[in-house]
Amino acid sequence: MKKIPLLVPSLPSAEELLPYLREIDQHRWYTNFGPLNQRFERQLAASFPEQPGAAITTVSDCTAGLELALQGLGLASGAKVLLPGLTFVASATAITRAGLTPVIADVDADNWLLTPAIARQYLEHISIDAIMPVTTFGAEQDVMSWDELSEATGIPVLIDAAGAYGNQRLGRHVTLIFSLHATKAMGIGEGGFVIGCNSDTVQQARRLSNFGLNLETGLVETAGTNAKLSEYHAAVGLAAMDRWQHIQLQRQKLQQNYLAALTERDLPIRFQQKDYTNGIYPTFPILLPTGMDMKSTRAQLAVQGIETRQWYCPPIHRHPAFAQFPLPQHLPVCETISQRLLGLPFHLYLSEDDIEFVADTLAELLADVPADHNKSAILAA
Repeated sequence: MKKIPLLVPSLPSAEELLPYLREIDQHRWYTNFGPLNQRFERQLAASFPEQPGAAITTVSDCTAGLELALQGLGLASGAKVLLPGLTFVASATAITRAGLTPVIADVDADNWLLTPAIARQYLEHISIDAIMPVTTFGAEQDVMSWDELSEATGIPVLIDAAGAYGNQRLGRHVTLIFSLHATKAMGIGEGGFVIGCNSDTVQQARRLSNFGLNLETGLVETAGTNAKLSEYHAAVGLAAMDRWQHIQLQRQKLQQNYLAALTERDLPIRFQQKDYTNGIYPTFPILLPTGMDMKSTRAQLAVQGIETRQWYCPPIHRHPAFAQFPLPQHLPVCETISQRLLGLPFHLYLSEDDIEFVADTLAELLADVPADHNKSAILAA
């Protein structure tokens, strides 16, 4: 039986890496913000032309970047950070490891994100010290609106943009933290970066990634950790940047083929993105009709060799590690999405036949869902 895996990373080949590895041999500089890392940072910063001159620092991984950016805000111990319930657990672990308190919020029924409008509703009822929106499933956050909220309230906004490289633009005030994990659209194995126009926040994250050392004085004023990106990871990053334009085109074609195959069959499902034409996404989640047995559905797909996952389910507040943290309101949208969300196989090694097979198999499983019931059920999460 043919197996269709959920995710297969696409990273530079050994041949593509070789010129950069030879540079490392020549420099004999292996970490501590070496020449390859510096060049990689410049190329990453240049890929955000909307904010020329933005400050940037690479980090060993996105979770470390989140933790250090939060720590760099200088908030009091236990300060409250608003975040969405529908996100990867790293968003919440970074908050707790920075000595802060997660305040878990619901998400928008249309785009599955914590939005500025939702954040303002929470601010009416609870004191919040910082906000961490998430680019869930790679969806772009409205940075202009977050800038306006931060300006109006004085509350710092850090965007967990883990899966949104290629989609997410920079703002004037918000700081963004991206992942370069192997499973992301632009992957280097492990890595991440912090970027934004607030150079103080970014430079503080850089200092904290190097134990908190002030290189001018040799003193540690705020204790940090070791979260620097090695030259070997930077080498993979530079090779990945060389092929980034090609990767974007491949992913856009994959997204469009998937969307066409599923919409042609008029399946009773809902997509997070209304238009997959230009975005670059690391995963492909869909929302199934209300009332389907997710365990049974996934088992039936697995029998056909199709690997799936319920991304970010259960939501954050359902994990024992975070159950004690504030939940100012019920989270009906998070709860509904978590019961109906299904991640389909999505990677550059999928063939058109694979996509057609996934679509056909889903069509068979959903054949008995009444069309009228489906249309009304999927329009409101």
